[in-house]
Amino acid sequence: MFAFLPRLFAGESVRTHLRDREARLAHMALHDQETGLGNRLSLERLASGPGRTYVILLCVDRFEVVRNAIGYDSMARLLVTLGHRLSALSGGAPVARIGGGTLGLVFSSDSDESAVALAARLCEAAHAPVILNGAPVDIALTAGVARAGELNQSVPSPVDRASIALDQARATRRRAAAFDADRYGDPAGNLSLVSEIMAAMDNNELVLAYQPKYDFRTERISGVEALMRWTHPRRGCVSPDLFIGMAEETGHIRPLTEWVIRRAIADQKVLAAAGHALTVSVNVSGRLLSDESFAEFALAEVAASAADLCFEITETAVMDNPELALHIIARFAEAGIAVSLDDYGAGLSSLTYLKQIRADELKIDKSFILGLDQSSRDALLVKSTIDLAHSLGLKVTAEGVETPTALALLRGMGCDLAQGYLIGRPVPLAALTEQLAGPTVETSLARQA
Repeated sequence: MFAFLPRLFAGESVRTHLRDREARLAHMALHDQETGLGNRLSLERLASGPGRTYVILLCVDRFEVVRNAIGYDSMARLLVTLGHRLSALSGGAPVARIGGGTLGLVFSSDSDESAVALAARLCEAAHAPVILNGAPVDIALTAGVARAGELNQSVPSPVDRASIALDQARATRRRAAAFDADRYGDPAGNLSLVSEIMAAMDNNELVLAYQPKYDFRTERISGVEALMRWTHPRRGCVSPDLFIGMAEETGHIRPLTEWVIRRAIADQKVLAAAGHALTVSVNVSGRLLSDESFAEFALAEVAASAADLCFEITETAVMDNPELALHIIARFAEAGIAVSLDDYGAGLSSLTYLKQIRADELKIDKSFILGLDQSSRDALLVKSTIDLAHSLGLKVTAEGVETPTALALLRGMGCDLAQGYLIGRPVPLAALTEQLAGPTVETSLARQA
C-alpha cells in the first residue's frame, strides 16, 4: 500500500529542485554576478516605484587606472565595500552595480536641487579610503542624478538620464549634477544636420559674424575675429559649438574652413574699400594642422589675395602630430600669416610647445578675464601670462572683456588687445561697417581704458 511513496517523494524532490532553480535564475537576473550587488534591471524596478524618487549613479573616478593598479578581483571587493558604505549612508537603500565602476541607488527628494545636494554629500562621505589586503585605496566619486517618472522622449529611462547627468558633471568638473535636457539636446535629430552642413553653404544659410579687437596702444579697432553662424530653415539658429563639433567629427571641417577663409578674404576687401584696414582672424581646427593639402590651399588663397589674415589655433591642437603641426604653422608664419594661440590657460598650457610654436599672438582664455575685477588670483595669473608672452615676443589679446574695470586693469598690465562684449558683440559685415564709420565706440573705449 505504500508503494506510491517513493514516487511521491521523487515528485516532491523534482518540484523543490525546480523552485530552487527558478529562485537562482531570478536572483541572477537581478544581480551582478561579479559583486553580488543588484544590477541595472533591479535599479530600474526600484525607480518605477511610487513617490517622487530620484536615481543617482556614482562612478569611481579614474576607474580603469584604479582597477589596473589593484586587479579585477580586488576591484570587485572594493565595489562591494563601497556599495555597503553608500547603502548605510543613504538609510539602507539597495545599491546596484550598473557597469564598470558605476553604482546606483534610488532615493526620495523634494527637488532637483536637494537631490543634487544629497548626491554631493554621498560623494564626499564615501570619499574615505577603502582597505584592501591591509592597504588603503583612495577613491573619489562623481555623481549624476535624474528624476524617475519624468517624461523625456529622447531618453525615457531614468537610469540612462542619470548616466548622461554623470557625463555632464564630469564635463563641467562638478562633483554632482542633475540631468540637463537642454544641454543634452536632441542627438538623434542632430544626426540629420551632418548631411545638411554642406548644403548650408550653397543655400546661403551660413554667414560670418565679426567681433572687433581693440588695440590699447593705437586706441582703435585694429582687427576682427570671423565667427561662423548658421540659420537653419527649420531649426533656426544652430549653435556653432554643435555644428562645428559635428563637422570636425565627420570630416566636414575642411570645406567649412575653406569657405570661411574665402569669405573672410572677400569681406576684408569690402572693409578696406570702406577705409578700414583690419586684420581678420580665422579659427583653424587642430584636425587641419596635420593636413598639408589644406595648408597648400590656405597659402595659395592668401598669396593670391595678399590678405592680412591671422589663424587662431588652440595650443592642444599640435599635440596629436606635433612635428607636422609645427611644420605647417611655420609655413604659415613664413608666408606672413599671423598665428594666434587661442584659449591660453584653459588647457594644458605647455611651456614646451609655447616656445616651439611660431606664434605672433597669445589669447588669454576668457575664464580668467571674466573674474579679473573680483579675483586677485586671476589678476596675478593674467599679469604673469602677459609678461611671459611679451618676453617671448608675442602680443597678448584678452578675451571676455565685459566691464570698464577689466579694461582698465588690462591696460595697466600692458595687455596689447582686448576682445569681448564691452568692445563689441559679433555682428554681420554690414553692421560692423556701420559701427566702424562712427567714432563713438573707439572714443568711449579710450576714455574707459
